[in-house]
Amino acid sequence: MASKRGKQTVRDMILSMLVITAVAGVVYIFIPHDDKADPIKAVDYRVELATARRAAPYPVAAPAGLPEGWKPTSVSYEGHNAAGWHLGYLDPDDRYVAVEQSTTPAKKYVPKVSQAAENTGRTREVSGRAWEVWEGPKYDALVLRAEGVTTVVTGSAPAERLAEMAAALKTVPAGTASAPAAS
Repeated sequence: MASKRGKQTVRDMILSMLVITAVAGVVYIFIPHDDKADPIKAVDYRVELATARRAAPYPVAAPAGLPEGWKPTSVSYEGHNAAGWHLGYLDPDDRYVAVEQSTTPAKKYVPKVSQAAENTGRTREVSGRAWEVWEGPKYDALVLRAEGVTTVVTGSAPAERLAEMAAALKTVPAGTASAPAAS
């Protein structure tokens, strides 16, 4: 009697597995899914930008007029401990570009947000302003120092894309809530 019970248990387990596999197959077939959909969703950063522009002690920079294909993917503003603004984008070639601003001194802040980039001692003219060129093993960066704020355009995108983002940056005076439409 014991040997018959053991055979039934194995047979029942196999039958149960077949039923479960069949149900999973039916569910997979009838539940819509799009394997070609872009897994990275664009974010609308207008509210965060308006909030940061009201709260930040410096003019918060955001791009205006970027060409088609740029996608905003992340945004944050930290008002405590050195007031930091972050806006992340994917360029038209799906390479990462970020705009970072903070009241933290550049020497400490830039290597942190640029994944250990170092100042090359060179500058690059972008929209009439001299941006410092920083290069690193993971990200390169363009850095603009102003009274009380460091602006960094960094990422894995090529230097031309970083310059394109830097050229598109617009600011409004600190304490103003005006915000351009998110690209």
